[in-house]
Amino acid sequence: MKIGLAGVGHLGKIHLKCLKNTKFDFIGFYDPDVILRQNLDEIGIIAFDSLESMISQVDCVDIVSPTVHHFAIAKQSIIAGKHVFIEKPLTETLEQAEELVALSILFGVKVQVGHVERYNPAIRSLRNINFKPKFIEGHRLAMFNPRGTDVSVVLDLMIHDLDIVLSMVKDEVTEVRANGVSIVSKTPDICNARIEFSGGAVANLTASRISLKNMRKLRIFQEDAYISLDFLEKEAQVVKIEENDLNEDFSGMTIHTNDGLKRIIIETPEIMKNNAIEEELNDFYEAVVGHSEVLVTIQDGLRALSLAHIIQQKINGL
Repeated sequence: MKIGLAGVGHLGKIHLKCLKNTKFDFIGFYDPDVILRQNLDEIGIIAFDSLESMISQVDCVDIVSPTVHHFAIAKQSIIAGKHVFIEKPLTETLEQAEELVALSILFGVKVQVGHVERYNPAIRSLRNINFKPKFIEGHRLAMFNPRGTDVSVVLDLMIHDLDIVLSMVKDEVTEVRANGVSIVSKTPDICNARIEFSGGAVANLTASRISLKNMRKLRIFQEDAYISLDFLEKEAQVVKIEENDLNEDFSGMTIHTNDGLKRIIIETPEIMKNNAIEEELNDFYEAVVGHSEVLVTIQDGLRALSLAHIIQQKINGL
C-alpha cells in the first residue's frame, strides 16, 4: 500500500520519519517549497515536483500541510480515489469539511483525522473504562510558539480536548459559553469554554498558548469514578468509590456518605509506551486494507471542528 506525504513543515518532518516505520510503502513527498524539496531529495527522499504527480503514484495521501491547504489537497486526493489521512483540524471552514465528508462517501475512500491525543498512552490505558461523565475539566496550556498562530488557540490546542470530550460524551451539545482574548497574535491566545450536553454532562475547558509552563490535563467525574489524565506526563489514575463489604477485610481508605460507609479504590493503569503518530498511521493502514474500522473518522473531525467554530463564534459575541 503506497503512501505519499503532502507537506514537510515541522509536523510534516515528524510524519516523514514515522512513515518509514509503518506498514505503508512510503513513496515520497510533495511540498511547494522548492529549496526544501531539493534538500530532502539530496538525502535520498523522493521529492515530487507537483502534488498531481505524487497523487498519481500512490494509494493514500498523508496531509500535514498548513490548515488553510487541507481542503484543496484532500479534495484533489479523494476525487482521484485515494485514501486520506489528514491532520487536525480537518479543514479551515465547516463548509469545506462537510464537502469532504460528502466526497469521501461518493468516492468510497477511507479518511482518518489526525487527532493524535486519542493515541496518547494515558488514554489508551483506559480502554476498559466505561465513560459516563457528569463533569469534565480540562487544561491545555503551552508556552508561546509563533508556529500555529495562523489559527486561534481553539483550533490550535483546544480542539484536541474537544475531540476527546466528544468521544466520551455521545449526547448532543445543547449550550456553549466561551470567552477568549488575543494577547500576542491576531487570533485568541487564551480561551475558556463551558459545554453542556443534552444528557446533563458538562465540560469546562481552558486552553492557552502563552503560559509559563506546559500542561495537558483532563479530569473526568462520574457516578462511579474520578479519572485523572495527564497527556503530557502520560499518566492516568482512576479513583473508584465502592460499597464497603463488611465481610471482607479492607485496609484502604473509606468515606462516610449519605448511603453509608464506602471504600475508596485507587488504580494506576499500566502505561504502554508508544509512538502515537506511528500507531495512528498504522491504524490508518489497517483500515485502508479492510482489517479494521477507522478510529478517528472524518465525521469525528467534522464534529470537533463544528464545536470549535461554535466556541469561536461565542468568543466573537455571535
